[in-house]
Amino acid sequence: MFSEDVYVLAIAALLPLTALMLVLQVNPYNALVIRGILGAIAALVYALFGAADVALTEALVGTMLSITLYAVAVRSSMSMRLGVLATEPDSEDCQDDSYALPEPLLSELRQMLGRHHMRLERMTYPSLPALCNALANKDIHAICIETKTAETGLLQVDPTRPYHIRTRLKRLYDLMQKDIPSTVASLSYAQPNLPASVAIVAPDSKPSPVEGQL
Repeated sequence: MFSEDVYVLAIAALLPLTALMLVLQVNPYNALVIRGILGAIAALVYALFGAADVALTEALVGTMLSITLYAVAVRSSMSMRLGVLATEPDSEDCQDDSYALPEPLLSELRQMLGRHHMRLERMTYPSLPALCNALANKDIHAICIETKTAETGLLQVDPTRPYHIRTRLKRLYDLMQKDIPSTVASLSYAQPNLPASVAIVAPDSKPSPVEGQL
């Protein structure tokens, strides 16, 4: 009898331990795995104490359904949608992995996002006005263009840099300021309710925290 009680107590003690691991986990994908383990332990504890119906409910609803919803939320939110110009002027708005950003810039972006457990999602647009409209309509988080394509006056960029990145999220702007070398691309912050042709926010300036964090 004593050994059985110790066995039950040992399993029950895993509940607060697993819950603490879940709270302290910063990687959302690892947190999904730990959440599944937590649900399995909870269902096992319910079954050991004779609540088989509660254990079944926990396994099916409390664990499987919640993990599915969490996975969908993580998949859709932990990404940076970067708008780029399509290679063909008549291409439709769609995701196009054939568009190749320069390798140094692509590597820096992926490393920056990887440190925050995010992924890069590229979206192509047929023209610079469509790209700016997508950013203004919050369809994408940032745009990346060659500086020579901004000669129409829609954007004011630094002509000495080969590429320019413009974002509408202050958090992304702050991250790129720290992690993207100035020799790779220039940066600007698109403040809300301002036209796309607004001047670049200087790297040492402090934009107003009017946009929510990503």
